[in-house]
Amino acid sequence: MARSLREMGASTFSSLRIRNYRLYYVGQAISTSGTFMQTIAQAWLVLKLTNSGTALGIVAALQNLPVLLLAPWGGLVADRFPKRTLLLLTQSAFGIVALIFGGFVVTGLVRLWMVYVLALVFGVINCVDNPVRQSFVVEMVGKEELKNAVTLYSSMVNLARVIGPALAALLISLLGLGPCFVANGLSYAAVLVMLLAMSTQELHPAAPLAHVAGQIMGGFRYVYSTPILRNVLVIMAIIGTLTYEFQVSLPLLAQFTFHGDASSYAALTAALGLGAVIGGLVTASRRSTSIKVVVVAAFGFGASALLAALMPTLPLAVAGVILVGFFSILFSSSGNTTLQLASDPQMRGRVMALWAIAFLGSTTIGGPIIGFIGEHANPRWGLATGGMAAILAGAYGAAAIRTRHARQDV
Repeated sequence: MARSLREMGASTFSSLRIRNYRLYYVGQAISTSGTFMQTIAQAWLVLKLTNSGTALGIVAALQNLPVLLLAPWGGLVADRFPKRTLLLLTQSAFGIVALIFGGFVVTGLVRLWMVYVLALVFGVINCVDNPVRQSFVVEMVGKEELKNAVTLYSSMVNLARVIGPALAALLISLLGLGPCFVANGLSYAAVLVMLLAMSTQELHPAAPLAHVAGQIMGGFRYVYSTPILRNVLVIMAIIGTLTYEFQVSLPLLAQFTFHGDASSYAALTAALGLGAVIGGLVTASRRSTSIKVVVVAAFGFGASALLAALMPTLPLAVAGVILVGFFSILFSSSGNTTLQLASDPQMRGRVMALWAIAFLGSTTIGGPIIGFIGEHANPRWGLATGGMAAILAGAYGAAAIRTRHARQDV
């Protein structure tokens, strides 16, 4: 039994044996914890300034609007230039903007329009950073370890979703909102140090894409003509638009449904992360994935969100959100890996840019919708709307699988 446990542990954490990925993982763990500190502080700052769910949704929309509009160009940049160099630039830019944001909050000069502007700037940087980060993983670990690396990365992000809010709640109670933004800005230094410490000889970069006219439209045509890529992205777009709106639905649930404070929101966010960490550890040892796994995870994601929306008390809601987190990582990691493994290496940056649009850019549309529902109907309905959307997405995926099998049988 001890041997089987050791083998399971080795399989679960196999990608961390690769030095470059281990360095990257540590740097991102520190930085992502800082990001979630800022997420908590930013949401509470907006509610403090406006007491409006709609304003919260607008901030989420502005932060992801550039991804919706510009990510195809970001993906093309990811295919044309060295990804490690691009990450050094984007991560530095994130840190500088966070420190500026923190300066406004600490000095008391912050106004709502500043939050809007800085959220938009974050989004502009992210339209390049996200496809570069997503497609850089396979260059560090190779195809055999890709699924494990993606799942462990998702688990780390969600562990940061536990650590970051806990630190944010402590800092807010002791020092106020401003230090959360400053701490996030400083945390990007860890990523820069780790990127610089990598061995470039141990990377496996795709051949740089030569400049040819029409490459962005070529990416769209490639995805449309590849059913597995097209179907996964449609499923993600539905879920990204209405289900992954936790930065809007959870603070509204904490404040207006359970009459809590920043600590209540932090508890819900941490529960989401805890569930995802558990889900990530359970699924990390799986070596393969498929669109069937994506569909099952979508159904589970939707059902668990509906269940969490029905919980009558904050402790029960926290327990329900743990289950939401479990299925969220199963869905996101299986979808991400399926896309990367099914993509041609010279198309991967553009494919992952479309993933960024479906995952993040879609919140530009969904954020204000969920905020409006949460403010004018009930915050529970905001979370429940996301659950119903995920079930609808799962139904679309199941229908696509049946159609494919029917064609194969003809």
